[in-house]
Amino acid sequence: MMLRRELLAAMTGLGVASALAAGGSPLAAEDAKIPAIAGPDPATKTPSYKAPPGSVDTHTHIFGPAATYPFSPTRPYTPPDAPLETFRALHEKIGVERAVIVNATVHGTDNRVVTDAIAQSNGNYKGVANVNAAMSDADLAALGKAGICACRFPFLRRLGGVGDMKVFRTLVDRVAAIGWHVDIYLEAGTIQEFVPILKALPVTYVIDHMGTISAAKGIDDAEFKALLDLQASDDKCWVKITGPERASASGPPFHDAVPFAKKLIDNAPDRVIWGTDWPHPNVKIMPNDGDLVDLIPLYAPDPAIQRKLLVSNPERLFKFAPKA
Repeated sequence: MMLRRELLAAMTGLGVASALAAGGSPLAAEDAKIPAIAGPDPATKTPSYKAPPGSVDTHTHIFGPAATYPFSPTRPYTPPDAPLETFRALHEKIGVERAVIVNATVHGTDNRVVTDAIAQSNGNYKGVANVNAAMSDADLAALGKAGICACRFPFLRRLGGVGDMKVFRTLVDRVAAIGWHVDIYLEAGTIQEFVPILKALPVTYVIDHMGTISAAKGIDDAEFKALLDLQASDDKCWVKITGPERASASGPPFHDAVPFAKKLIDNAPDRVIWGTDWPHPNVKIMPNDGDLVDLIPLYAPDPAIQRKLLVSNPERLFKFAPKA
C-alpha cells in the first residue's frame, strides 16, 4: 500500500492536475520528450449483445483533430487524432446512442473539444471537464451551460498527479456548489489511502476504471475489498465499470475482469455506470470495442440491471433527458 507521504509525493508532477494551482508548467515544451501512443482498433466488431435504447457510454474521449483542437504542450503523451466523426461511427457500430466525453490530459484545460461535440449532439452528449484554480466562477458556469456535469482529477504519476490537495478541496467545493460531481482516477494500490479523503468530500464522486484493480491479485485482494466497502458504505460513491483491458492479466476477451465488475454491480446496482474508454489511451493491449460490449451481459445477466447500468443510472447522474 502506498504510504501517505509517497502518495503526496506522487501528486507533484506535470499535466492537467498540476495546473490546479493555476496554470504554468515547470517544464518547457521544447524540452519535453512526449511519448506517442497507439490509436484504437479501427476494425470495430458488431457486438452480439444489443444494448437497450438510450444506452450511454459514460467514459469516452475525443482527441483533436490537433489542427483544430491543439494538444497541450505539457501533455504526458501524444495520441493520434480520434475526432468526432470517428467517435460517432464507433457508437453507431456498437449500438450506443448517448455518450459522456471525458476531456483527457492531452487537451489540458481547453475543454472546447468536448463542448463543441456536445453542441452538435442534439442532447445526446454530456461532458467531464478539466479545470484549474485560475478559472473563475463565470468560467465554470459557462462550462455547465455547455453541457459539462463534472470535472476530473487524475491522481496518477504518469498523468502528473495533483500538486496541492488544498486546491483540490477548494475546487471540489466550487463545483459542488454548481451541482457537478467529481471524477476520480486513482493510482493502482491507493484505494485504502483515499477512503477517508473520498468519504469527506461534500459531493458525489465517481471512481474510474473499477478503481484500477488488478485481476491478477484476485477477488479477495485488500484493495478491492476496500473499494467494495467504500461503495457500500458511502452513498456518494459511484463506480465506472470500465477498463477490463487495464485490469486483465489473461488478455482478450478479458474474462478475468468479469468477476470484479459483477461484484461491483451487485454491490451497488444503483451507483454503477458503464463505458468503453475509447480510444483507449495508454493500454498494454488494445481492445476491440465490440468485444467490450459483449462483456456487459456477463457483468449483469439480468436485463433490468443492464438497463440501470446503461440507461437509468447515467441519466440520473449526468442529467440526461430520460428515454422512454
